[in-house]
Amino acid sequence: MFDFQPSLPIDPVLPTICDELRKYKRLVLQAPPGAGKTTRVPLALHIAGLFDGRIIMLEPRRLAARTAAERLAQHFGEDIGGTVGLRMRGDSKISSNTRIEVVTEGVLTRMMQSDQALEGYDCVLFDEFHERSLNADLGLAFALEIHRNLREDLALVVMSATLNAAPIAAFMGAKIFTAEGRSFPVETQYLDKPAGFLKRRDFANAMAALITKAAAETEGDILAFLPGEGEIRTVETQLAHTFQKTHIAPLFGAMPFRDQQAAIRPTDQRKIVLATSIAETSLTIEGITCVVDGGLSRRARFDAGSGMARLVTERVSKAEATQRMGRAGRVQAGYCYRLWAQGEEGAFPAFAPPEIETADLTSFAFELAQWGLRDVADLPMLTYPNAGDLTEARALLRLLGALDDAGGLTDLGQDMVALPTHPRLAAMLRIGGQRAGLIAALLEERDSLPRHAEISLRHRLDALERPKEARYSIPKPVQQRLLQRAKQFKTQGSESDPAILAATAFPDRIGRRRKGKAARYHLSGGKGAIIGDDDALAAEEFIVVIDLDGDAREAKLRLGTPITKAQIEQVFENRIEWTQSCHWSKREGRVEAVEERKLGALTLESRRWKDAPQQAKSAALCEGIRQLGLEALNWDRAAQLFRARVQRGGAEFPDMSNAALLAGLEAWLLPYLQKVETKSDLKTVPLTQALKAMLDWDQIQRLDALVPEAITAPTGTKLKIDYSGDAPKVSVRIQEVFGMTKHPTIGAAKDPLLFELLSPAQRPIQLTTDLPGFWAGSYADLRKDMRSAYPKHYWPEDPSEAEPTKRVKRKK
Repeated sequence: MFDFQPSLPIDPVLPTICDELRKYKRLVLQAPPGAGKTTRVPLALHIAGLFDGRIIMLEPRRLAARTAAERLAQHFGEDIGGTVGLRMRGDSKISSNTRIEVVTEGVLTRMMQSDQALEGYDCVLFDEFHERSLNADLGLAFALEIHRNLREDLALVVMSATLNAAPIAAFMGAKIFTAEGRSFPVETQYLDKPAGFLKRRDFANAMAALITKAAAETEGDILAFLPGEGEIRTVETQLAHTFQKTHIAPLFGAMPFRDQQAAIRPTDQRKIVLATSIAETSLTIEGITCVVDGGLSRRARFDAGSGMARLVTERVSKAEATQRMGRAGRVQAGYCYRLWAQGEEGAFPAFAPPEIETADLTSFAFELAQWGLRDVADLPMLTYPNAGDLTEARALLRLLGALDDAGGLTDLGQDMVALPTHPRLAAMLRIGGQRAGLIAALLEERDSLPRHAEISLRHRLDALERPKEARYSIPKPVQQRLLQRAKQFKTQGSESDPAILAATAFPDRIGRRRKGKAARYHLSGGKGAIIGDDDALAAEEFIVVIDLDGDAREAKLRLGTPITKAQIEQVFENRIEWTQSCHWSKREGRVEAVEERKLGALTLESRRWKDAPQQAKSAALCEGIRQLGLEALNWDRAAQLFRARVQRGGAEFPDMSNAALLAGLEAWLLPYLQKVETKSDLKTVPLTQALKAMLDWDQIQRLDALVPEAITAPTGTKLKIDYSGDAPKVSVRIQEVFGMTKHPTIGAAKDPLLFELLSPAQRPIQLTTDLPGFWAGSYADLRKDMRSAYPKHYWPEDPSEAEPTKRVKRKK
């Protein structure tokens, strides 16, 4: 049926795949790199005539998408744009004759959002799904929703090289098909000892040395994996001095496509390809027999500092390391040199985490709103996002003006949909002209200026707008890429000041300098930031914070721009409002009642609230007490005694523990805080009265019975009970309790009262919680000692029947 030349490992299963899709419309295909799934499967489906509509194949990476489209087109002897089309951001080649479309991730979701029935398309292929990008997960969810609700005829195929296929197959209700790869053994070498997580320069030096070693010990071309462009360029420079007759080819996503093609094209010279993870799966680079793996990968992670996704460098997973190693065994036995010790692999994660668990969810939340979903649980997701992170993302979209209070798209949100960038930048692009496009291009990438450069956005713009006059320069290739990206936004608004544009994108990052020497800023979103004193931006009262280092304790500014109070009022005219509040000032030690003109948490203007109600001031005082602790109140002996008695009373009485009293301040203390405003005033609060008011009349009577303030000795003396220790205690001269044959108890638990028996000279001579037992036991020995020490006092042989006395009695 399929007479493909040359044959590939995937070919034998193609007829079965076609039969499965003809019947059931869903399947999962697991096949290793080099098996041919990317080019053979869409061709087989087209040739078999399974579908009247088009076949669309998702490729997560731009280079892989273009390369796959070219190879598919070559099968028909055509250029891209004929039977095989290509859609990616800024570059689409599609015609009425197109039957197979290769698209990148963002494009697929845009297509589905534009036509939620995906009319004209009968099959969607998700290639390299093991990468678990957020867009791929979302695209599959949308496709399943279409399949289940609108298009039962829409066929879905998930394809992957390294994938735990069973959960995905169960999720889709699909069968798993496996194709064996064509691979040769790969000999793997490790470092003798752990290299650790090397710094950038140390890493580049170690990689250059390991590549040099691999080149000396092997033949054929070498594929070296590095995390990013910076490391690639550094290693390239070092190798150029050693390998003058070897073609050194960088390969990373931001390169011009012609340079990417040159890197994967065969040459007459020996070749060393220095690549990012772009070369892990989708691309076939002929001639590779040796892999040098640095063990690092750069991934998109949500960065609280920038409020958007940022690339971070991390250890590869075990699956990724295996994937990279396999690139050396495509055509013959190969070699893999790893920049880590074998013992380190135990700490490597099994798989890279799905991007939905680590990514900025703002764009995801925006997509859900466009789809018309209020609850993500209504969408069939392989992995659901963290609920708290999604809530924060939606809050930001409301702040940007993209969502209404019900979670639906506003008119501004509808306009932002057409802009293929982060919603922060889309909101900015809606109001700005060409400069907004430049700022968006700058913010989509890592900082383009040297690390020592000042942090003002103005310097970055100058480097693009007036490069000859600018204080700093941007490398020419980066500059050209940024300018090209800026043009793709096609902004139509009038030119605006950079501060206004930045404020529109970062409404939660408007900062005002706090009082004090250090340049610390309070932000409209409630957080704080600090600027190094040596930076000119530190002198500004108001700033827009664009990027922070993410430090949880005190974030340091990495990029920002000054803004005036007038500009803040211009941008946020409808959001700035007067508020009235009473709060406890820890610094002043008092309640402060203020009226403030605020943007979010940021105060633009403040004045005293002259007629603040007493209830509001008292509530603020309660918060002050919580900060100061209960010890700030007047705990005299009477208050301490009453609280101790209540705590001995049991569950029938109010809880007077520290935690309970602090939690319920408003209920029991608020009525006694009238005219109290300062820390010193707290000592005037009638605390005993406030505590007693927590009990009703019946409880007071019950407390006096169960936990009395005092007991009466047989002589009639009132003995105050000390409740400050572990056990309630009374101290009494021993003669006053002669004749006492029943031991008193305290509280609902009937705990025995601790008696501290004193000598006639008021010195402790015995502790007991069982007077009758003491009379019958050790009293006899004590009597001998006491008769000797106090011969004039009365020491009866049987104190249980003796007459108690306060006076000295001579022996009879």
